[in-house]
Amino acid sequence: HHADAGQGGFRPGLGGWAVDVRALNPSDALRALAHIVADAPVFPTVLIAEAAKLPQLPLEIHGCLAIGRTPCAVAEGGRFFNRMYFVTPDGGCARYDKRHLFAPGGESRNYTPGSDRVVVGYRGFRFLLLVCYDLRFPVWSRCRGDYDAILCCASWPASRREAWRTLLHARAVENQCYVAGVNRVGDDPSGHYAGDSLLVDFKGRTLAEAGDREQTLSAAFDADALEAFRCKFPAWRDADDFLIRM
Repeated sequence: HHADAGQGGFRPGLGGWAVDVRALNPSDALRALAHIVADAPVFPTVLIAEAAKLPQLPLEIHGCLAIGRTPCAVAEGGRFFNRMYFVTPDGGCARYDKRHLFAPGGESRNYTPGSDRVVVGYRGFRFLLLVCYDLRFPVWSRCRGDYDAILCCASWPASRREAWRTLLHARAVENQCYVAGVNRVGDDPSGHYAGDSLLVDFKGRTLAEAGDREQTLSAAFDADALEAFRCKFPAWRDADDFLIRM
């Protein structure tokens, strides 16, 4: 029901755990990924270059959960998706294709938007999966009583860092849920990335933050406390109805 300092943490991706497995055969690629997550307690974030090999990852030998995203080609007419994977220790693998493509950066010219909202369960918690720009769209991420926490992996630039931090807290408050926002650090030809990975509780309070460097964040995600707050302050009952058209 919770991940505390002794059980789990979230680490910003790309800055430290970026692995290109394209040059490796499947067995070597899996061993490389397993080695990366071996020392992680519960919730590492792994950014990989060819996630098609992820479903076979033998995480049960390490007892940990891997979450990561990668642009990947799928056998659907050669289309590309910005895809997030949620891989559990028992070998289960859920995937989410980014719904909102970042048109100002040209993403919509090369990728296909996803059509399915994905919620996955793990250790008594239900997680809504989001990728980067999805965070800006509250209707898509509105809690309908179907999740307890949001997991958002991002490559959010430093020039918009205040928007990133504000939106993480806003999604937590309006949905009365926990939020884990995992953002990259460092530089690439497109710009600078300040990190600012955050763990936020259902009241909008920051539980842990990474700043502009790579590190592991740990905090308690308490299901009982969340349920008690939702019952005591049931703002969800007054939420407006809406319909998403694909």
